[in-house]
Amino acid sequence: MFRTRNKKGWLRLWAVGALCCFSSYDGKAQETFRMMFYNVENLFDCRHDSLKEDCEFLPDGEKRWTPARYWRKLNALSKVIAAAGEHRLPDVIGLCEVENDSVLSDLTRRSALRTLGYRYLMTHSPDVRGIDVALLYQPGSFRLLAMREVEVPSREAGFRPTRNVLYAKGRILAGDTLHLLVGHLPSRLGTTRTSRAHRRLAVCTVRHLLDSIYASEAAPRIVVMGDFNAGADDALFRDVLPVSRKKGVFSKTDLLYVPALSDSLPTEVGGTYRYRGLWETIDHIWVSPVLMDSARNFHTADGMRSVAAFPFLCEPDETYGGVRPFRTYQGPLYKGGYSDHFPVILDFVWRFPDD
Repeated sequence: MFRTRNKKGWLRLWAVGALCCFSSYDGKAQETFRMMFYNVENLFDCRHDSLKEDCEFLPDGEKRWTPARYWRKLNALSKVIAAAGEHRLPDVIGLCEVENDSVLSDLTRRSALRTLGYRYLMTHSPDVRGIDVALLYQPGSFRLLAMREVEVPSREAGFRPTRNVLYAKGRILAGDTLHLLVGHLPSRLGTTRTSRAHRRLAVCTVRHLLDSIYASEAAPRIVVMGDFNAGADDALFRDVLPVSRKKGVFSKTDLLYVPALSDSLPTEVGGTYRYRGLWETIDHIWVSPVLMDSARNFHTADGMRSVAAFPFLCEPDETYGGVRPFRTYQGPLYKGGYSDHFPVILDFVWRFPDD
């Protein structure tokens, strides 16, 4: 299916499959709800924004970012989203490193995804480069109830402004209300102590937002996704959020790391990002404890998380051996790939509530 040359053909195949994936679960109809997070590596348009540092991504800039390259990237990302759907398209997709509403409008309404009905939300952050986070969603399976963005107080703490946290609240067909948070924490560039302190401030911002949700609901269904520029075992997440790997050893306000990967990950891939030959998993999807309760109508479980390292997303790592993500740029060199990160997928199963 990945070798199909007709874009409309393979998108139509997945769209049809999205309507045909019912199975049985204890005698009741069961459906799959798929979430995806993807750092799409500098999805800029080709127009200059005088308020942002986007000059390298212009036709006459360092990257020679032309309309042809831009549209090639949009259709490449469409292919990734379709492939990530397997038998149905992802219901919710978190994205980071998108420049503005224009690129999301082009992705959802003018690229190969245009017939599939995705809507989008995005932040408008003070990040000086102009990159933001966004959420694509299928309105038929996620009915939007509320949206807001929360700014990380970077300036007040003496840091360079970073990306806002996106919050969306919606209702799914199982009848549950989901709270979705999408983030892109500050990078690890610069001095280690400074960048770490900035990431801690961003994590505390996420924690405050979580606390406000827990204060309003007894057992909220929360999903936190993003590029956190740190592994799940980082002390930031243990101490501040916290994120737990252990079943039954957590407080009701913890987040849970779905520990077991599905068996779809190629053996030569060891994470979502590779730097100087070392694999890291810095892109995450975490859930509140109630979403790991298999007795609920809507839940996830071990083995339902995957890294979507499709063969077409990989390229040989000629320096360190093995493979790495097939990225769009390597420094100033245009490679024509997809992203320097792999997408992360988390599946949920749901059934209609009892009458």
